[in-house]
Amino acid sequence: MQEKKGGDMATTKSPKKTNLLDHSSIKHILDESVTEIVKSRGFIEDVRLSNVRLFVGTIIIAIALVAQFYRKKFPENRNFLIGCIILYIVFNGILQLIIHTKEKNAIMFTHPPAGSFTTTGLVVSSKLPRFSDMYTLTIASADPKSVSAKPPVEFTKSVTQWFTKEGVLVEGLFWKDVEGLIKDYDKEAKKSK
Repeated sequence: MQEKKGGDMATTKSPKKTNLLDHSSIKHILDESVTEIVKSRGFIEDVRLSNVRLFVGTIIIAIALVAQFYRKKFPENRNFLIGCIILYIVFNGILQLIIHTKEKNAIMFTHPPAGSFTTTGLVVSSKLPRFSDMYTLTIASADPKSVSAKPPVEFTKSVTQWFTKEGVLVEGLFWKDVEGLIKDYDKEAKKSK
């Protein structure tokens, strides 16, 4: 059991452990820790885009269910099934468009912090290319065209700096790096004014 002290949450919890040979598991633990760090800094997660994705996904499932359990059998319901297939393809296209244009590599969207003069939150994105140990974390403004938008900041570091040989995340080191990036983002905001 580890205890976090200082400015972090003073809670006792078990260490985060992963299989170092599993690329997606490593990225998942790092991304999960990033969201914890950003939330601990007073940012509230903006889930509107996730809700839109869930709504479109629900529509897709409803279309499939209606097509599957329609009362008439195949030769009679041919035109109805063709309509369902077209709607299914259209809504899947909309879902993919949202994922590829709005989300990209984002792991978290936030609202502006309470008491802040900015009107835009953050987009926190990460990349861990396959067969690479280089993790890239980017913090940018959620609305880059806004007057209060700040220039994005990022770092790229090897994941080997944050994990022990047993696959345990050394959270203190990782928190220090991510909080440093958030501070750099705040400094960039003051420079741009």
